[in-house]
Amino acid sequence: MTDTRRTPPPYGFAQHLHPFAADPGRWEAEHARALRTGHVHDDTCTAECEPVLVYERTRWGWLAWTMPGDGSRPELPRQIGVLTPSATPAQRMALRWLTRRPARRIGLAPGIPASLRLVTVVVAFFSLVAGLFAMAEGLPASVALPAIVLAPLLAEHLPATLDARAREHVRSVEGTSACRNLQRLAAWHIFLVQAAAGSDRYELRRSAEIGQHLLWDAADLLQTHDTRSATCTLITQRTADAPARRPGRPDPSARTRPGPAGPPGLAPHTGAAA
Repeated sequence: MTDTRRTPPPYGFAQHLHPFAADPGRWEAEHARALRTGHVHDDTCTAECEPVLVYERTRWGWLAWTMPGDGSRPELPRQIGVLTPSATPAQRMALRWLTRRPARRIGLAPGIPASLRLVTVVVAFFSLVAGLFAMAEGLPASVALPAIVLAPLLAEHLPATLDARAREHVRSVEGTSACRNLQRLAAWHIFLVQAAAGSDRYELRRSAEIGQHLLWDAADLLQTHDTRSATCTLITQRTADAPARRPGRPDPSARTRPGPAGPPGLAPHTGAAA
């Protein structure tokens, strides 16, 4: 029996499944930086290893890629984050904050697992110097000492608080199956956005507009449901919305038609992705 849901992906779709497809030189630069400053993913890795993650930011969110030791491009991201649709400029700052490079940390002593952020040590030093200078100039100790203590505490713990606030505006998924599903949806969305940029077809423009809403909903499904049931729901959505994005002759009345009647979605992909 023929499965009508298995629609072959269009030409050029596969390139969007690789990191930094629009800027190949960026991957080589990130690989060189990872070799200098971090831990790449290779055969010597253990369960305790924390490989360097390279964040590829997009308008809809990010893809976090693990850096292989041989410099090859990975096929599957380790994490995918989706920004809330119609995000404000302030909410977009959350995306940049969550995809910042990890803070450098300094161990307290050999054999002690605890560590401090490098910025905490720097802030503690300068706050101590500034506090002592201020007290020498006549500032009461009751004011200077609390400031000396609070400054490094804020530097150490404030980023975690900001992380929690920023995550209110994003949905992220991890795991092989969940990332594979969301990765292909993201690749469809990127493909449609590029196709809509060079076309005046209403269907393409409308599909590009609602694509991020599907990514947002899909991330929620993959967070709150098991992958199998979430996959069935995503296939149903993509199948219902597929006719609006099948290539065909431009329709002069398309500009006045409402958007696709099915749930917001993107074109279906091969069964392997589901």
